[in-house]
Amino acid sequence: MTDCPTILLVAPTFYDVSYSINPWMDPGAWARDPRGMHRRAMASFDALREALGRAGFQVEVMEGAPGQPDMVFPANAAVVLDGKAVLARFRYPQRRGEEAPFAAIFEDLRARGLIDSVETLPEGCYQEGAGDCIWDASRGHFWAGFGPRSSREAADAMARHFGQEVVALELATEQSYHLDVCFCPLAGGEVLYYPPAFSPAALREIRARVPAAQRIEATEDDLRHFSVNAVNRGDTVVMTRTTPHLRTELGSRGYRVLEVDLSPYMMSGGGAYCMTLRLDRVSTSVRRAAAA
Repeated sequence: MTDCPTILLVAPTFYDVSYSINPWMDPGAWARDPRGMHRRAMASFDALREALGRAGFQVEVMEGAPGQPDMVFPANAAVVLDGKAVLARFRYPQRRGEEAPFAAIFEDLRARGLIDSVETLPEGCYQEGAGDCIWDASRGHFWAGFGPRSSREAADAMARHFGQEVVALELATEQSYHLDVCFCPLAGGEVLYYPPAFSPAALREIRARVPAAQRIEATEDDLRHFSVNAVNRGDTVVMTRTTPHLRTELGSRGYRVLEVDLSPYMMSGGGAYCMTLRLDRVSTSVRRAAAA
C-alpha cells in the first residue's frame, strides 16, 4: 500500500449521459450535442486532474469499459481503508456492468502495491462504494448513507469488513441519492452537509456527533451546484464552480477552494468527489500502530 496521497480517476473515454437513474441525469441535453458534450467532458476531466495535482495528490488514471459510462465515477466502485478495498454492489441494472471491470482495475492496483487486498460483499447487499460510505478522519469512523442506493445492512457489513465504527444515516430524498451528494467531512473537523437530505433520526445523529461550531449547512443552491460533493486534503478543497455563500464560508475557515467546471458530469449527477476515489486513507488504529 502506498504512503502517498493517491487518488483514482477513470478516464471519460466512454462517458455519456444516455439513461436516467437519478433526478439530475439529463440524457436529452447530452443528445442535442453529443460530440460537443464529450469534448467538454474531456476538458473538464483534464481540469480536475490538474486541480487534484495542485492539491498535492498523486493521480492514478485508469480506463473504463465500453458501454459503462458511469465508470467515470469511481467513488461508487469501492470503499478503501488501510489498504483494503471492498468492492461495491450496484442497485440499478444500468450500473451492474461496471462491477467486473472495476474488479479488474482493483486487482491491477493490488498487483502494483497501491492497495493490499480486494474483498466482496455478500449477495443481495447493495452498497455503492465511498459515495455511500465516507471516512471521517477527524472522528475515526465511517458515515454510511442508506436508502436510495445502498441498503441499511451494508453499513453493518462495512463495520465487519473494516473493524471500524460505521454510523448509518438514512437519506430522505432522491436528489441526494448518495451520501457524498449532501455530506462532506473536512480536514479541520467541520462537516459540510445539506440538512433536508436526511431523515430526522439521521439529523439527530449528525448533530449529536458534530458540534454546532463545526457544522456547515449547505443551501439548496450549494446542493444544485454539486459543491458538497467535494474533495478535501488539508486546507484545500477541490469542487465544482461553487456559490458565493460557500466560497465565503470555507474561506473564512481557512480553506483554499479550487473550483473546476464539471458541468458535463453534473448532468449525470456527479461532482468532484464522485469522480475520485482515495486509495491511501488509513485509520486511527493503523496510525497509532505505525507510531508505536
